[in-house]
Amino acid sequence: MREVVKTDKAPGAIGPYSQAIKITCSKLVFCSGQIPIDPATGELVGATAPEQCVQVLKNLKAVLEAAGTDLDHVVKTTVFLKDMNDFAAVNEAYAGFFANDPPARAAVEVARLPRDVRVEIQAVAMVD
Repeated sequence: MREVVKTDKAPGAIGPYSQAIKITCSKLVFCSGQIPIDPATGELVGATAPEQCVQVLKNLKAVLEAAGTDLDHVVKTTVFLKDMNDFAAVNEAYAGFFANDPPARAAVEVARLPRDVRVEIQAVAMVD
């Protein structure tokens, strides 16, 4: 009923958590927050919040694919921003990944994120 999702196409967990958990009885996958790390190098990608948002969503896409789903099946995201002044620019980058029927979303400003990044995004998606 509970399956750990792990892929090397997205950064590995940097703490005691899984990249995602797939609940097979309800066909949902709960993705941990992704930050803008290049999974091949382990280095941070992007200096600006929109650049980081793009890498975050690429990482999230890889985790979802490893769980047997994709961005089109995301039902809810939470966007964590280091600075809410970046909201409009991040929104523009985010919209490029969710052009049709975007998921429900919350966006919050936080004091600090792992590795001092500007953006982190977590998601819940359906699995067919």
